[in-house]
This record gives sequence, structure tokens and C-alpha cells, in this order.
Amino acid sequence: MSIHGDTPSQESTGHSRRGFLRNAALAGAGAATVGTGASVLGGTPAFADEAAKSGKTGTWRPDPTALQFTLAVMPDTQFLYWGSQDSVNRTPQEESFRYIIDNSGNPDNNIVFMAHLGDMTQDADPLSFKQVDKAFALLDAHGAAYSVLAGNHDVSGDDSRGDTPYLQTMGPQRFKRSKTFAGSDPTGYNTAHIFQAAGHSWLVLAMDWRTTDQGFAWANDVIKAHPKMPVILTTHDLVYSNYDDNVFPYESGDPENNAVLSGYGETVWDKLINDNDQIFLTLNGHYWPPARTTKKNAAGNDVHMHITNYQNRYFGGGGMIRLYHFDLTRNTIDVETINPWILAQDPESRTKLAAEHARITGPVDNFSMPIDFEKRFSSFIPVPVRPARPAARELVKGTMAYWRFDGQGAPGTALTAGQTIHDLSGKGNDLTVVTMPGTAADALTWSADHHPDQPAHASLKFVGGRNPLHGTYLTTGAKAPLNAETFKSGYTIETFVMMPLDWDAGNNGWAAILSRRGSAGDAGKHGKNTDPNEPLVQFAISNNGREPQFNHYPLNDTYPTTNWGHGLVELKWWHLAVVNDGRYTKLYVEGAPVVDNPNRESIGLTSLGLPWLVGGHESAGAVDIVFHGNVGDIRIVNRALSTKEFLTHR
Repeated sequence: MSIHGDTPSQESTGHSRRGFLRNAALAGAGAATVGTGASVLGGTPAFADEAAKSGKTGTWRPDPTALQFTLAVMPDTQFLYWGSQDSVNRTPQEESFRYIIDNSGNPDNNIVFMAHLGDMTQDADPLSFKQVDKAFALLDAHGAAYSVLAGNHDVSGDDSRGDTPYLQTMGPQRFKRSKTFAGSDPTGYNTAHIFQAAGHSWLVLAMDWRTTDQGFAWANDVIKAHPKMPVILTTHDLVYSNYDDNVFPYESGDPENNAVLSGYGETVWDKLINDNDQIFLTLNGHYWPPARTTKKNAAGNDVHMHITNYQNRYFGGGGMIRLYHFDLTRNTIDVETINPWILAQDPESRTKLAAEHARITGPVDNFSMPIDFEKRFSSFIPVPVRPARPAARELVKGTMAYWRFDGQGAPGTALTAGQTIHDLSGKGNDLTVVTMPGTAADALTWSADHHPDQPAHASLKFVGGRNPLHGTYLTTGAKAPLNAETFKSGYTIETFVMMPLDWDAGNNGWAAILSRRGSAGDAGKHGKNTDPNEPLVQFAISNNGREPQFNHYPLNDTYPTTNWGHGLVELKWWHLAVVNDGRYTKLYVEGAPVVDNPNRESIGLTSLGLPWLVGGHESAGAVDIVFHGNVGDIRIVNRALSTKEFLTHR
């Protein structure tokens, strides 16, 4: 396998074209001006007759608080700036810059920052950098936030090289008015930038293509000075792809693990990345094809390492950009690769080759990365635990019953038959423990597991099911006031639930979290969808993908109204609420109404004066299944509550 990259480098000899450039042009990098005059560079760019140029630019206005934001990444644009060969074309890069600025204010993109990965020019010529300067002036004029770094075609040697056209053009002085610029090392080749997104500060380190110990020391100090910031490391050379580009679409092997550290990358890993847990994402250019891998750092956490480079593609990549769409709600980074220059062209006028490169959609260019941001950043941004709240605070007007399971038993210890759990509303709807014959002693235990927004930091763990019937449940007393309540004016029923990994549709489907005894047939119910043997009220988890269902027989109908939710994944806590405003019933999951909330008048809940069950479900008057999973706080109120009044309220 050959390694494709912009030589010179310690990993590859490269293609003959790049070898020629190395010998002919880069030997003089940073020295006197070579090549043609400014009049040629400032003239009509090559291919300008086919380049689309909007000429209009919007406003830089990202939302720093939105939980969705985008980092734009621009790799090697060197073939657009080859001044010594009289070939300069700013148009593609400027079109990408316009796209970045315009989409900073688009909520679907919310571009907050742009990182260039080096090799801004092909020849390090001062006149090439003069044109680079003009292109980046577009970002400067609109106050856009960005970082740059030097690649091996921009400079030679390491960051102790001294003055160069790159430093004169793109050095720290360029960022003196930037709100995101956080400083540079003494050489000016290594810079730090801080942008605001999702209510946090994010640190970008833009490191030289070859960094000395002094540069690494500076970078380590910057990270230490900002101990609570996630860090994105950008540099030119870090990982390369371990598959070839001799076919297209690329045969990339495992697209999630097809990159390895280069020789220099090993140095960067050892001196900067491994011991800095804040670095969670690295981005580099230089090599192709694009690739990525994930490596564990010294703390045992993932570092996502990506190489993106399209200089070998049509028009040298044409200023192509990669968009990293961060979504802290979904705990995902969605990645896409686009060419705004081509997208700005009239689709009918695009050449076939251009059309193929408008969007790059292979598995190494368009993908999603699951990241639990809170967990990944917890070592330096501790997740605040919402404290437990006293029961008295949750006793809103109209509370008929409030059961919670904290402070009554050590986690893991079992509840015993006949044990009582008090109704904290003071209405006398206490629960008593009932165990089915043949059930294990630990079928119902106290647990410290809980929903993060649950008032009580505790729950009950039910180990029940059918085949054969087993488990322990709870019941209100025969004379509990709640038994006769019909809730004619409305109601709100809330609870918290989590299903374990061994939940099984056949053994655990249709078990109820909460139900009211008394069968529909005994209450005289009949008609469509009526099952005469089912209980009058059941708040259950179905056998179809663990969908929550609230099935109830109202006072005004002889047949039931059924509210259906979507599938609930296991090992995740869910807040469920049913709200009836005196006419209509709605089911909510995590405060969001579900799709199947019937637009049917449904007044009250039919009662035969029989007890309520927690964790039990009956058929034809006998318990036929016991719940399997954890159940947290349960509150029943005799009026409709708004979502802001739920037990999860802030």
C-alpha cells in the first residue's frame, strides 16, 4: 500500500508531480519572491468562465446557545494558489467562505467556526499569499471566526523557522480583532482559538505542521489554563489512511477504522494528545484518501482522529469543506462533505465532473459519530447532579396520591409481603406488598436508580413476568379513597420507568406500571375494541417494541380510549404522563405529546370501587402478569397539569 500525501514528509516519497514541486518551488519557501507579477495574479482566474460567483454575502450570526452547531473544516487548498506557475483562483474558496458566513445564521447549520488544515498555497510564494490574504479578507470583513495553520507547502522546517510569507500574511496579527482568538506561542505558528457553542466554550488548537518541544509545551500550558474546555486539535499531519485510492468509489475497508498515526503523528500523540483528556477530536489534512479512526487516551477515553483532504480530486478539491454538525441533544456529530462553489452553479450548467463533486457521499466523507458528550467530558466538566427534592414540594393542588421509594430501604434489599409504602399526599392511599406464589424473595427490591429529573433519587426494581406467572406488586387498601375516584373534572398521572436489557416481549409485554382493578365486562362495558376481561384502567408497556399504552374506560363511553406512545429503549429512564382536561386525554413521553392521542371525548375513569395496583395487571379479575423493570415516583392529581407542572419541572 502506498501513502498518498503532500510531500515532503517522512512517510512518503509522493507522486512525481509533487516531487517536482518540492524540488522546484519549496526549496525557496520563505525566501525572496519568485514567479510572476501581481498583475497576472490579479487578473481573470483560470476557469473563471465556468465558476459561479454569487457576489453577495450574508451576516455572521451564529447562535452560541443552541444545542446544535456546526464546525466547518477546509483542508488543503494549495492548487488554488500556485503563483509561481501563474495559476491562482480564489473563486472556489471565496464561495465556500460565503457559504460559511451565510449559514452561520441558519439554525439547521449554525456554523460557529471554520478551521483550515494547512497547505494554503502550493509554493509558499509571497504573491500566492497575497491572494490568500484577499480571500480570507472576506471572512475578516464579516467577523467570521476561523483558524489557520501552516502545511509543508506553506513553510519548511519546524516552528522555529522564523519569518515567512505565511507568518506575515496569516500570523497572529491577523486575528487582533477576532473575538475568538486566544493567543499564540512566541513563534506565531501555533495559535489558540475559543468559540462559544451550546452554552460552552470550546478550544481549538491550530498547530504547525512540525512543532518543536517549545510548541508542545505552549499547547499543554494553554490546555491547562482552560481546564474545563473541550479541545479540538487541528494540524496538517497526524493520521493517514491505510487503504489506497486506486479505485473510485474508494474501497475503504472499515470506514470507521481506516487511519493510523503517521511517524510525526506518533510524536504529537505522545507529547500532546495522550495525556490531555480534553482533546476529543483531531483533524488533519496532508494525506488522502480521507479516513478516520478512534484511539483510547491515557484516561481510557476516545479520541476521534480524522484526515480529510480532497486536493487529488477535481479542481484540486475546489475549496471543498467538511461540515461537522454537533447535536448535543442527540449525542451525535453528523459529518457531510460539500463543495459550495459547485453548489452555487446552475445545476443545468454543471459539467458531469463538477456535478459528481458537489457532494461527496461515500462512507469516509458522509457519516455520523455517536458521542455521549456529558460522559466524554465528565472528567473535566463534571455533570451536575440534580438534587433530590422533598415530597412536600411536589404536593401540588389536587394531589390524590404520591408514592416514592427513597429513604425506606437499602438499595438491593427486598421488600416483604405485607410491607407498607405510605401515600405522601396524606390522603391515605397507602400501598401494601403482595407476592405471587412461587416467587423469589428478591422479586421486588429497593433501588438507587432514578430518572435524572425525578424528585426522589430512588425506585423499585420489579422482577416479574409470565411463563410462569411470578413477581411481587403493590396494591392500595380495600377502603383507599383513590379506589372510588372517577376524576370527572380531569386528572394527571405521572410516573418514571426503565426497562432492563433482559426485558422480553413474550414474558413481559403488557405488564402494567399502574392499573385499576375491575374488569370491563363487570362494569358493563362493550363495543369496539372492548376486552371484557381487561382492567378498567391500565398504564402498561406493550409487547410491540416496549410502547407505553394508556388504555382506559371513560364514564361517557362503553368502549375504551387508548393512547399509544413510541418504542422505549431499554436501560434508559423515561418520564411518562397522562393528562385529561375533563374532555380529552393525552399521553406524554419526556414532556412531549405522542402521535396517537385520540381526538375523542373521554370523561373521567370508570370505577368499581376496587384497588389500584402498582406493577400488577389483572385479567378476568385475577393478576396475570407482574411488571419487569424499575418504577420511580408516581403521582396522581385530580386536574390537568401543564408540562411545566410535571414532576420533571425545573
